[in-house]
Amino acid sequence: MQNKTLRNQEGGNYFFTNLADNMECFMILTPGQQLAVAILALTLGTFTVLENLVVLCVILHSQTLRSRPSYHFIGSLAVADLIGSIIFVYSFLDFHVLHRKDSPNIFLFKLAGVIASFTASVGSLFLTAIDRYISIHRPMAYKRIITKTKAVIAFSMMWTISIIISLLPLLGWNCKRLGTVCSDIFPLIDQKYLMFWIGMTSILLLFIIYAYMFILWKSHHHRTRMDLRLAKTLVLILVALIICWGPLLAIMVYDLFGKVNDFIKTIFAFCSMLCLLNSTVNPVIYAMRSKDLRRAFLNICHMCRGATQTLDSSGESDWNIKSVRTTAGRAGTDGGNHAKTRVKVAQVTVSGGTDTSAAEPV
Repeated sequence: MQNKTLRNQEGGNYFFTNLADNMECFMILTPGQQLAVAILALTLGTFTVLENLVVLCVILHSQTLRSRPSYHFIGSLAVADLIGSIIFVYSFLDFHVLHRKDSPNIFLFKLAGVIASFTASVGSLFLTAIDRYISIHRPMAYKRIITKTKAVIAFSMMWTISIIISLLPLLGWNCKRLGTVCSDIFPLIDQKYLMFWIGMTSILLLFIIYAYMFILWKSHHHRTRMDLRLAKTLVLILVALIICWGPLLAIMVYDLFGKVNDFIKTIFAFCSMLCLLNSTVNPVIYAMRSKDLRRAFLNICHMCRGATQTLDSSGESDWNIKSVRTTAGRAGTDGGNHAKTRVKVAQVTVSGGTDTSAAEPV
């Protein structure tokens, strides 16, 4: 594959024969490697589907969780990861293990499903980061800034944009239609489209990392006492993002500027499992570490027994509640005019309908 696009001339008319049309160039896994990726994909895919189904069922069942904008974003994340895992496992095994050779349109349609779901997953992580950034940066104004209506509009727009972006190759932005340089790791994908997607995804991921680094920095800079569970959640978020997306984006960037051989293609095939791994760990990090979500899950399990646990009925973010509590704690230790601040915090909390004694941080 010295040249990614071959140009032939016939009767004065030019036509392009893309080497990406030969799908066998991308089916480079050995039987042993095929077995390994099949086991990984089916195992991670099964866990991902079950985890996200549980998260969605709990959120849809609990009226209290449905009233919180932050759980709209977590629900959007669960939907994206659920759909993404199903489409990815099916498409990946169909291509690399069963060696199905679809027509260009069918292949791009399947790829669009994968791109849409994983783009929506990153977009949901982005919205969740914004939600938590505001809850820490402006805790008193959080309930006014982040409302249920705004949350629905935000994730609806995010899903619309993700779907449109994913359909661009199918609608014509591909190297077969345009006769441009093709990617060496994605059949039929134009390198400029790949560069566009990498740039967009990188910007979202960098903001997510910045948002959580800001939360850690503010906690350290202001010498506030951060809940141990909250600190562990922040570290897990950052580690998961770096491990799951770092290698993938690095290989994609290399594809733009370097020559990709079969060895790198094999590495990329296995690294693609990191996208699925990210969808597997997202429910654990963002949903299952929430005590209120776990209480809601136990309420469903104990419903037949008539024993339920009280959830905070506030529409505010768990992180916002933690931030307000921390602010109130600082006000009580400074003295002087800070006694008024404590009264103000209490008034804001009561007016918002928040029972801080019943709320738990994520």
